[in-house]
Amino acid sequence: MTDGSSSSFFPDFGLLLYLEELNKEELNKFKLLLKNETMESGCCQIPWAEVKKAKREDLANLMNKYYPGEQAWDVALKIFGKMNLKDLCERARAEINWTAHSLGPEDARTQEEQDEQEAVQGDGTEYRTQVTEKYCITWDKKCLFGEPEDFHPGVAQKDQELLEHLFDVDVKTGEQPQTVVLQGPAGVGKTTLVRKAVVDWAQGNLYQQRFNYVFYLNAREINQLRERSFVQMISKDWPSTEGPIERIMSQPSSLLFIIDSFDELNFAFEEPESVLCEDWTQVHPVSFLLSSLLRKVMLPESSLLVTTRLTACKKLKPLLKNPHSVELLGMSKGAREEYIYQCFEDRKRALQVFNSLRSNEMVFSMCKVPLVCWLLCTCLEQQMEKGGDITLTCKTTTALFMCYISSLFPPVDGNSPSLPSQTQLSSLCHLAAKGVWTMTSVFYRENLRKHGLSKSDVSIFLDLNILQKDMEYENCYMFTHLHVQEFLAAMFYTLQDSWGTKNCSFQSFEDLKLLLESNSYKDPHLTQMKCFLFGLLNEDRVKQLEKTFNCKMSLEIKWKILQWLETMGNSEDFPAQVEFLELFFYLYETQDEAYISQAMSYFQNIVINICGKIHLLVSSFCLKHCQRLRTMKLSITMVFEKMLNSNPLAEIWRRDGGHITHCWQDLCSVLHTNEHLRELDLCHSNLNELAMKTFYQELRHPSCKLQKLLMRFLSFPDGCRDIASSLTHNQNLMHLDLKGSDVGDNGVKSLCEALKNPECKLQNLSLESCGLTVAGCEDLSLALISNKRLTHLCLADNILGDDGVKLVSDALKHPQCNLQSLVLRRCHFTSLSGQHLSSSLLRNKSLTHLDLGSNWLQDDGVKLLCDVFRHPSCNLQDLGLMGCALTSMCCLDLASAILNNPHLQSLDLGNNDLQDDGVKILYEALRHPNCNIQRLGLEYCGLTSLCCQDLSSTLRRNQNLIKINLTQNTLGYEGIMKLCEVLRSPECKLKVLGVCKEAFDEEAQKLLEAVRVSNPQLIIERDCNDHSDEDVSWWRCP
Repeated sequence: MTDGSSSSFFPDFGLLLYLEELNKEELNKFKLLLKNETMESGCCQIPWAEVKKAKREDLANLMNKYYPGEQAWDVALKIFGKMNLKDLCERARAEINWTAHSLGPEDARTQEEQDEQEAVQGDGTEYRTQVTEKYCITWDKKCLFGEPEDFHPGVAQKDQELLEHLFDVDVKTGEQPQTVVLQGPAGVGKTTLVRKAVVDWAQGNLYQQRFNYVFYLNAREINQLRERSFVQMISKDWPSTEGPIERIMSQPSSLLFIIDSFDELNFAFEEPESVLCEDWTQVHPVSFLLSSLLRKVMLPESSLLVTTRLTACKKLKPLLKNPHSVELLGMSKGAREEYIYQCFEDRKRALQVFNSLRSNEMVFSMCKVPLVCWLLCTCLEQQMEKGGDITLTCKTTTALFMCYISSLFPPVDGNSPSLPSQTQLSSLCHLAAKGVWTMTSVFYRENLRKHGLSKSDVSIFLDLNILQKDMEYENCYMFTHLHVQEFLAAMFYTLQDSWGTKNCSFQSFEDLKLLLESNSYKDPHLTQMKCFLFGLLNEDRVKQLEKTFNCKMSLEIKWKILQWLETMGNSEDFPAQVEFLELFFYLYETQDEAYISQAMSYFQNIVINICGKIHLLVSSFCLKHCQRLRTMKLSITMVFEKMLNSNPLAEIWRRDGGHITHCWQDLCSVLHTNEHLRELDLCHSNLNELAMKTFYQELRHPSCKLQKLLMRFLSFPDGCRDIASSLTHNQNLMHLDLKGSDVGDNGVKSLCEALKNPECKLQNLSLESCGLTVAGCEDLSLALISNKRLTHLCLADNILGDDGVKLVSDALKHPQCNLQSLVLRRCHFTSLSGQHLSSSLLRNKSLTHLDLGSNWLQDDGVKLLCDVFRHPSCNLQDLGLMGCALTSMCCLDLASAILNNPHLQSLDLGNNDLQDDGVKILYEALRHPNCNIQRLGLEYCGLTSLCCQDLSSTLRRNQNLIKINLTQNTLGYEGIMKLCEVLRSPECKLKVLGVCKEAFDEEAQKLLEAVRVSNPQLIIERDCNDHSDEDVSWWRCP
């Protein structure tokens, strides 16, 4: 736009001066908007032919002619607003006001004329009155639907506070959100809440300083619209007495648009942002307009409040710019309890229902939604009146919703005309299934017709209260709740064999395999339907449904699912934590113990993270029926925390009703009921005293065949007395790993007492990072002498010092000590311990693996050890000296040990400053025919390309060396080039080369890739560590 200046002759020449500020493109747009303005307002239309050819001066004259007085300025300002020319609008208004005040009273408008103009334009009062009347009625109706009348206001207070703060400044970013997403499950009250927001705004109680106008757009209405302009979309509630709605669009920052039920919109929103529409006056498909609004292409300064179900968030979030999300959680636990009591006149019945619903966390969670809570309370009350057992009904979601849906059907008297036929029921279930897959919960007449549901068919389901018709929006139908739709969708798969395809092509959602392969992370909208499907595998339920619906159902799907589970059990990719937990949820729904036992027989290894009561419930129910398990990895958190410090234990039992305790007992019983279980990992679990006692009781059971137990990062408040007792009672337990647990010296004392007991069969013990000191070493030393079975001991990451190492070394000298592997990594000792260990190694004939890494041994300490390593009686095979502050000065001693010790096969010298000169000495030893080294660790040893020629020569001549680690050394392109020459040679027997390919330049990477192709037997890896073992030497890889 070109710069221009105002004129003091504003009344006569002002319009022309402002038109002259428009560039050519803006002038053409002004003309088009002028044409539309005259058409929409119904005013005398300026001939388009004249407007089209008019220059700026001619256009000003035409406007003054056809719009006498100030009408021309009103039209011009409105068009400037549409063109988003804020500066022009503000300057023009200011100048008009200044001119009006400067002129005499004879030239000013009379007060009567001003009042008349204001009346034509309106101040928004009529609009506020209209939306108050419209939405107050629907809001009140929704609040009281299916709920105790005196309860809802108590819930609304919490939500009212949420509404008031939706657009507050974010304390973290300091910014005020322009787009807010209100998300939550179906029926939780999102629509009710935003309609209340509209009413509160209209009544002057909400957002008065923030928004001048609030517009409500509902997905069900939008879905039925075709092409129109955005301003036409929002004009449905705009009173004619307010004047043209366009006048408020020039201030978009004061506008709030509420888009309710985004999840119900039938639009793909796949349009590229570059083609979207900025102009709110242009006519486009409604989907196009809505996409433009959501993506802030149209009216970017306006604010948005969008409601959606959680399942549609993935689709919504990519469309929005910096959205602020708020989740509507529904009723709290206290509110649910109060609500349930409000549903019953009989307080005793209310207590029974509340306890039954609360016993299943998944079911009780569903009750966060008032409508669902009311539906379940209603059907449970009916069941109690018939003398039914509601405790069994509340065990699973399937049983509960089967109870509810069955209550809607009249008893079958042999020829009940009100019951749907098998075909009608199948059509409805097909509609439900497709809806769940496509996240569609609102259906229109066309949807029903395509699924073979006629008007009379729909009437049957409306009368049964399975379907309901939207009273506000024409031709809209939905199931009474999403869970009802999901239940009938699950039924589709059991009715499928008897359902006619009606000449429709096979659709993807009809494929059972796709449903079974879905998971809650990628496909959360399918989770509840899948739960119901597994629940319908129960034969007793199927018989009951067949009787209720007067239909035939197939259980063939039951065996198809077993086949799928068998395939999964044989897959290497399956054992992921989330998948097992989901599987347990689904199998629990069946409540069929024989079926669960058969399903779980395909799995030998289980990995699961139990982080809630419901996880414990479903896991314990399924695991106790696993008969072929060999290994089980469990992490139990967020279950026993609230019970950790409670006393006495009887109080815990009373408060919990014994429910958690029973589930934990069931889970622990796997230790003695499963004869194949050999390994259990309980790492990172948070267990209280009662839980631990239950576990130890099962561990000591005569039928427990467990051989390996990992209890890393656990708490042992009893000083390890119970686990020590278990070591003497369980004759099968041979491996115990307590890494990171709070064992301490007192715990070690208890463990050592067990080790001294001849009944203890333990062979492998890890006490890494368990808080041991010299005091613990005294007990360990005595235990090592008296226990002939213990062969592997890890004491890494404990502050033993030289004194502690001396005590352990003294035990090694004893002829009864049979230790084969000793790990003393990071035990805070010095070269003085080299002397203690060397004297012990001379006399010990059993030790073959010794890890002394990350200690201050230095060259002097290693020299003492090498004197022993050269001795023919030393049987050491694996030696770890990583990070021991060594230099090239010790390499002659190490080379001598390599040459003279025929048993030594693995040597890790990583993270020592050996440099090229030091390794050159080692390479010479490696080339000697007496050298039997197979694995050599030289990570981060200060090596350069200068050592690579010697290494190449070594690799040609040494036929034993199969693994070498050279990571974090600056070998460069020249070094890699030399290595690659020998790596391609058949003389080189190397199988694993430890280097980081990404650390080299592009040319060196090409050389390494060429070697990998020409020598496929060679593994080139950055890290070969097996971090599951207490020995993390890099060569411990396949």
